[in-house]
Amino acid sequence: MADHGAHTFDGARCALLIVDLQNDFLAPDGAYARGGATSAAAAALPARVAEVARAVKAAGGMVAASQFTLWPDAQGEPMIAPHLLQLRPFLRRGDFAPGSRGQANVSALDGLVDVAVAKVAYSAFFNTQLDWVLRHAGIDTVIVCGIVTNGGVASTARDAHMREFHTVVMSDGCAAFKETVHAASLADLATVADVLTCDQVVAGFTPSRTAPHAS
Repeated sequence: MADHGAHTFDGARCALLIVDLQNDFLAPDGAYARGGATSAAAAALPARVAEVARAVKAAGGMVAASQFTLWPDAQGEPMIAPHLLQLRPFLRRGDFAPGSRGQANVSALDGLVDVAVAKVAYSAFFNTQLDWVLRHAGIDTVIVCGIVTNGGVASTARDAHMREFHTVVMSDGCAAFKETVHAASLADLATVADVLTCDQVVAGFTPSRTAPHAS
């Protein structure tokens, strides 16, 4: 499903799903910055995504966020999947810990997130209550953004599609560590989602008189 021009959204049935815009990923003193895994494209996302979040909430929609979480074991050491530890050997005790500043959403999203779910894998749907929340809120359209395009964003968008949500991916609302990977991922996701810019998504909302999901 590619971009077919103008889109109109029913705000009350839409959720903006923000994938992993957290301090440990993006803050200058976060875990990824400490390990040298930074991305200028990712750092530019919070302000852009926050603008979309305000439009969604003004139209009566919901804003949900996933938070990658490293749960501690009985000794307080983070339980890290082997493939992730191989990719990010700098991860250590306290990184992405539940309730920590590192696990928290970046400050640009303060006051905008209605529902947050802690996740342990790429997809925001895997082993979380996100599907239950969206369905009970009457959501049928999910607009996905965040990091990274070929990881959490792609997995979340595909899981949304498999659950028969109308799925949108914001092309400039997500980022990867390489632009070539980002572009290839968007091209691939166009088979299961509408790929739109942040401006196109904002233009698709007409603010409603009531905002049942706004907080």
